Parts: sequence; structure tokens; C-alpha cells
Amino acid sequence: MNLGIRAHDIEANSLEELVTKIADKGLSCAQLALSKSLPFLYPELGSLSPGLARHAGRAFSARGIQLAVLGCYFNMIHPDLTERKKGLARFKEHIRFARDFGCSIVGTETGNVNAEIVYTKENFKEKPFMEVVETVSELVKEAEKFGVIVGVEAGVNHPVYSVQTLKRLLDMIDSHNLQIIFDPVNLLTIDNYLQQDEIFEEAFALLGDRIVIFHAKDFIIEGNSLKQVPVGQGLLHYDKLFNLLKLKKLYINILIEGTKEPFIDESILYLRRIYEK
Repeated sequence: MNLGIRAHDIEANSLEELVTKIADKGLSCAQLALSKSLPFLYPELGSLSPGLARHAGRAFSARGIQLAVLGCYFNMIHPDLTERKKGLARFKEHIRFARDFGCSIVGTETGNVNAEIVYTKENFKEKPFMEVVETVSELVKEAEKFGVIVGVEAGVNHPVYSVQTLKRLLDMIDSHNLQIIFDPVNLLTIDNYLQQDEIFEEAFALLGDRIVIFHAKDFIIEGNSLKQVPVGQGLLHYDKLFNLLKLKKLYINILIEGTKEPFIDESILYLRRIYEK
């Protein structure tokens, strides 16, 4: 099992402390969002360089931790075009230096018609989806120049919100530099969570060859909606998901997301126990 964590779910005041805490938990990989985990290393656009990237990358690799994803999540259809362009520029900067980190994937979700990422059916119209296609196409062309993967994550608060819209995006952008960060909780709503096994089967049938990262989260139902909880304390069918992973995606990077102290060790034990059944 290739288990890791989203680095900004670990509290740390330095690169060395961050790496030590992840390694001490016996984890083998991480998703690193520089602006969230290490803002002093990436204070603004233009701060990256091969030297900085190699410095950070070496710190992780020295402790046996693979940098599985560089997180550079942004609103790619932000209603303010200036903000949209800033996000594009940041993502492209991460693409240019990803290999210097020892990382091959730069990841994002697909944004929102509003400045804030919230649920709205306006996201599900054709215009937002086609704007996503345009933006992702631009990012993929940049990624192709540097031998890097653009990892796209679907979610119900975004224009790419389902297995079907993910498949459509992949079909419209003919490049294997576009791959999928699979977050099963992001595909679930109060209306479909009881059908989660069928949704996951469809996802692996239609998209399995393009899934490169797995996000481990969990949820409960509260107030007629889904509420995120530490992994192992919710309703997500990890037995089903891990069976699918074992059939199609051995050694995929499984990254715990949204679980923080004091629950991380408990969640790690839970995932290992389910996976090893």
C-alpha cells in the first residue's frame, strides 16, 4: 500500500519539520501545495526556481517520501478574468518546475462560476464546462512541453462534477498528459451516496486507465447534506474502493485528505487494515 497525506493537513513551521512529521508516521508519499504548507518558500508568483524546487524535493526524498502531486488548485473559470489569469500563471509556473521537485503531476479542481467555491447548478450548464475545456487544454499544452501531467479532480461544486463529465473532458482533450485525481467523496451527494458502489464501479470502468492519484476522505450525513469527517469515521465504502484499486491500480498513491490531528494515526491504521483484508 502506497499511503501518504496532503501535506497542509500537517501543522509545521518549516520544511524540515513537515518532512519529519510525515516520515515519522510511516507514510511514503505526499501532496504538496507550496502556498499552503510552505508559504515562506512560495510567497508569490515568480518565486519558483530549479534550486528551490530541488531543495524541497531533496528534503522529501531523503526521508523516502515521494512527492506524488504538486497541488495548485485554482478557480479556472473565475468570474474575475484578472484572478483567472493569475491562477493560470501559477499553475503553469508549477508545471515548469515540477520535475525539479521530483514530481510529475500538478493538480487542480475545475473551479466555479462564482468567486467562492460553492454548490450551484449554474456550474452544470454548457458554458462553464466549455470554459473548463478551454482552460484545461491550455494547461495540457504547457504540460506537454515539460513532460508533466495535469491532474484534474472532479467535484459536485464544480463544472466537472461526475464520472460522465470527467469522461467527456478526457474525450475532448486528446492528450495523455491529462489524467485524473480520483476523490470518491467528491462525486457523492445526499441524492446518490446510497449508490456509491455503482458510481465507483462506473468510474473505474470508464476512467480507470486514467486515474493516477486516489484521495482518501470520509463523510457522514448531517442536516440533509454530506459532512466530511476523519477517514474511518464515516460511510465511505473503502472495502469496495480498495478491491477496485487492487484490480486496476496496484501501488497507486493513496493520499489522506482533510484528516488532521489527533485523528491521523487512527486513520492510517484504519486504511491499512481495510487494504490488507
